[in-house]
Formats: sequence, structure tokens, C-alpha cells
Amino acid sequence: MIEIAPSILAADFTRLGQQVNDALACGVKRIHVDVMDGHFVPNISMGPFVVKWIKPIVANAGAIIETHLMIEEPERYIGNFVNAGADLVTVHVETCPHLHRTLQQIRELRAKVGVALNPATPLVLLEEVLDQVDLVLVMTVNPGFGGQEFIPECLDKIARLRKMLSERKLPQVDIEIDGGVHVGTIAAAAINGATVAVVGTGVFNSANSVAENIAALRKAAGTL
Repeated sequence: MIEIAPSILAADFTRLGQQVNDALACGVKRIHVDVMDGHFVPNISMGPFVVKWIKPIVANAGAIIETHLMIEEPERYIGNFVNAGADLVTVHVETCPHLHRTLQQIRELRAKVGVALNPATPLVLLEEVLDQVDLVLVMTVNPGFGGQEFIPECLDKIARLRKMLSERKLPQVDIEIDGGVHVGTIAAAAINGATVAVVGTGVFNSANSVAENIAALRKAAGTL
């Protein structure tokens, strides 16, 4: 079974609260906030204030906010996001020279811990910290922009990560995928071991309602 995590990066910010409510009304248990700094990735998105704005809506529905920090020096900002209401903070291996220390920082702030890998980053870089995390995010596009095509070679990476977690007796660690996830790609990701799928344009688009899009994703993934 794979869980849908709607990414508000693709939402209509003129009615952000309503779009978050629409997703939560479908029973989603997490809202994904993509944070970009224009340095680590070639785009700039949002900061802690957005987390603060949507926190009451998300908390009232019994869901969580997960923040994906696609930024340099994430340790400088983790506290700001947790204080704003982030329940889970994900940092990139590529931006953390002292990864273990950064993950400890998140845990000490009483948030759940996530770590992310770009498509070309090998799983071996996680070997020493797997028992420190609640979630591993496998980027299935190169980060920075929404609407990119899913990189199919990442499916093998997801499967190898699931095997690694099983061998280490860490089945509780979620495998999240982010990038190019839609009705045509979500099933393959689920089959290969992903447990959470970040979906932006596949949820928030003008062609269909949020409810219709989430229902279609769940049907495609076989989780209805």
C-alpha cells in the first residue's frame, strides 16, 4: 500500500487553504512542503511562514506536515521549520557534510527524521544512518522543478533500498518517492517498495478536482 502526500508546490496559492482542505478531506495523512533556495536547486519556493499558515488546518485533520529541505546548510533553518509546525523534516545527503549530526538535530527538536537522495546519489551513503531515520526520500527526478518526467531507473534503486531495510530489520522506515509521480508511474513505484508518493501536479491541477485526482492515483496504485 502506498500513501499519497500532496505537494503544495503545485497548489494554487491564491486559495492554498482550500486546496489543502480539499486534499485532507480525501483522507490524506500528510501534506508535503517543498523548500528550495535557488542554490542547491535552480528554483526558489517557500519558507517557514507557509508551514505556520497551514499548520492549524493540517493538525485539525489529524495529519502531519513534512518539509523537504532542498537547501544548502539546512541545519541553519531546521529549528525555524519545526517551530513553525513541521512534524517531519527531510534533508539531503548532498547538503550535509555532517549528516549524522544534522539528523540528531532534527530528532532533538522532537520532529521525525527524513533523509533524501538525488537520482545519481548512491544508496551506500545511507548505510551508516539508516537506523537514525523515519523516512528515506528517493528523488525520482532531479530536484528543482515540478512537472518533470519520472526517471524509470530509480525503480531499481527503490527495490534495493527496500531490500536493504529488510535485511537490517527496519521495515518501519518509509520509502518516499518524489518527482514525476502520476497515474502512469505510481503502481510501479509501489510494487518496488515505495510506501509514500509525493504528488504535486498530479493532485493540484485545474483539469480535475483534487478529490478526483487523489481517487485516480489510489486506483492506479491499487490502494482503493
